[in-house]
Amino acid sequence: MRRDTIRRAAAWGLGLLLVAGGMAPPAACQEPFGVPALAGAAPAPNALSVPAQKMTLADFTWLVGRWQGVWGPRLVQQVWMPARAGVMLGTFQLTENDKTLVVELFTLVEKPDGVHFHIRHFTGSLAAWENTGPAALKLTSIDPKTSVFENPSDGQPRRMILRRLDADTYVAGSEVVGNQGAMQVTEITYHRQKEARPSRH
Repeated sequence: MRRDTIRRAAAWGLGLLLVAGGMAPPAACQEPFGVPALAGAAPAPNALSVPAQKMTLADFTWLVGRWQGVWGPRLVQQVWMPARAGVMLGTFQLTENDKTLVVELFTLVEKPDGVHFHIRHFTGSLAAWENTGPAALKLTSIDPKTSVFENPSDGQPRRMILRRLDADTYVAGSEVVGNQGAMQVTEITYHRQKEARPSRH
């Protein structure tokens, strides 16, 4: 599997696995959870929504912990740490057949104009894939169930959406502009992994 294909397939640390290079995800990972919003329309107004610039990292404490999802034969795992000093740190690993395809480092950063999402891809030995530095998206819309981040620059991805189903389940969706200019949308469901209790001797 070529690196550029894996980069699109594994892109965006939250398991936002993108369709690319003829490597479409299995149908089970493509169930829409908000296709009108992902297709380019603005998110529907919500009486409980709050301006994104008013949000802080405290609004993302639900992400703290270990999460896991699947994409066909591939296993996706991520870990989010509690926020500290204005930064919430996360890691991501995509594996298949006991081989690591990509590692990602990402942060949610609280700034005066709102919350920003930064990400960078690495090999298993931490050689960076990107030559131009990490990509960045900005939180543009949020309500009690859904958070929308948008990329003002290259659109890779153009937008990502996190939708909470319950306390231990959320769906991560991503849209990216493909080589032919078509919008490609992918979604993955993550489940919280309970911490194992130490065994008693």
